[in-house]
Amino acid sequence: MKRNYLKCMVWAAIVSMSMSMAACSSDDDDNDDDDDDATEIVLEDGATLEGDIVNGQTVLLKEGRSFKLSGGYAVKNGGLLKIEKGVTITAIKDDAVDYIIVEQGGKIDAQGTADKPIVMTAEDKNPKGWGGIHICGYAHSNKGTGVKSEIGNAPYGGNKEDDNSGTLRYIRLEYTGYAFDEETESNGVTFYGVGNGTTVEYLQSYKGADDGFEFFGGSVNVKYLVATDNEDDSFDWTEGWNGKAQFLVADQRGTSGEGDSNGDCLIEADNLSSNFAATPVSCPTLSNVTLIGNGSTGSKRGVRLRAGTQVKIYNAIIVGKPQCLTTETTETEQSLVDGESVLNYITLATDIVCNESLYSSALFGAADNHNTINSTFSFAEGSVVGTVDGGADLSADSFFTNAQYQGAVEADEDWTAGWTKK
Repeated sequence: MKRNYLKCMVWAAIVSMSMSMAACSSDDDDNDDDDDDATEIVLEDGATLEGDIVNGQTVLLKEGRSFKLSGGYAVKNGGLLKIEKGVTITAIKDDAVDYIIVEQGGKIDAQGTADKPIVMTAEDKNPKGWGGIHICGYAHSNKGTGVKSEIGNAPYGGNKEDDNSGTLRYIRLEYTGYAFDEETESNGVTFYGVGNGTTVEYLQSYKGADDGFEFFGGSVNVKYLVATDNEDDSFDWTEGWNGKAQFLVADQRGTSGEGDSNGDCLIEADNLSSNFAATPVSCPTLSNVTLIGNGSTGSKRGVRLRAGTQVKIYNAIIVGKPQCLTTETTETEQSLVDGESVLNYITLATDIVCNESLYSSALFGAADNHNTINSTFSFAEGSVVGTVDGGADLSADSFFTNAQYQGAVEADEDWTAGWTKK
C-alpha cells in the first residue's frame, strides 16, 4: 500500500484548499485495507475534527486517542473516515452544530470492541449535546428523486440496494439530539437510503433528545442495537425501509414519563406519511426484540404501525406502555389480514389496539401466531436481561442467528455488558 505521510506544514496547505484539521502525524499504520492511491492522514491525539474529508483522502483516528468535533464533519464521495477501537470523540458545542455525515460514495470504518468501544459524546452531558451520525447511501427511498437529508442537506436514494457505506461496530453515542431548529432535531444514528452492503452491529444511542435510530428508506441490515432513554422514539422508520434487524433493545425507564421529553414510541413505523401506498413499501423483518417503556400513561404506544407500513416481527417482548402495540391505517391492517405482515411469538403487557378494526386481538391471538397479551412479564431495575421460551427460527436466512426465544438478551449471554452505558 502506498502511504503519503505528510508533515504538518505541508498539510496546512492542503487544509486551505480542502479541509481544516488541527494536527497531523507520521505514525505508522499496519492496516492495508485502504485504497493504494489514497492519501492517509493520521491525526494527533487531541486534534479537532472539522471540515471535509474529500475524494482520495483517508483520515485515521488511531486506537485509544481522543478527539474533538466542531461543526459538521463531512465524509465526501471517495473519502474515508477510519476510527480504531477505544477512540473517544467529544463534540465541543461552540457556535457550530456538531455532527458527522457520510455522504453518498463516502465511507466510514469505525470498529470498536466490547472492551474498547468507540465513544462519541459531548462536553454537554445532557440530551441535545450534539448532532449524531448521518449516513447517506444509494439505496432506495419511496419518497422519489431529489431527496436530501434533514441534517447536512445531502442527497440520498437510488437503486443500488447492495450499496456499502462502510462499517459501524461497537459504538456508543451519547447525548445526541441537537435541535437545529424548531422542527428538526437529530437522532443518534440516521440511515438515509443506506444499502445492505453496510455493516451495522453493536451500537448504543444513550440519552438522546430525539430518536435513537431512524431509517429513511434503504435496505441496511442491523444487529445488536440498544436505544437507552431517548426522549422521542427509540426506533423509527419510513420511506420504504425493508432491511433486517435482530437483537434490538429499547429501554425508556430513565426518562421522566411526563411532558414532551418522556420517551414516545419504542418503535414508530411508517411507510410514507404523504402516500401510504408508496413503493417499495416499508417492510423490515425484526427478530429478538426487547422493548421496555417507562410506564407512561395516556396514549403512549409501544410499537406504532401506521402510514401503510408492513412489518414482520418475531420473538419480541413489549412492556411498560399503556398501548403496547397499535395498528393505525387501513393499508397496515390489511397487510396483517392478508399475511403480508407477520406478528409471531410476541409477548405484550397489554392487549393490542386496532384503529381501523380490520385486524383484531382475536387474529393476533390465533394459536398459530404464538402471541400473548396482558402478560405480567417484567425486567429487573436497570436490567434488559430476560427472555420467554419459544420462538421462531429464522436462520434459514444467513443474516439471522438461530435464537428461538422471545426477547433480545438471554441471562447467560448478555451481549450488552461492558460496552453500553446503563
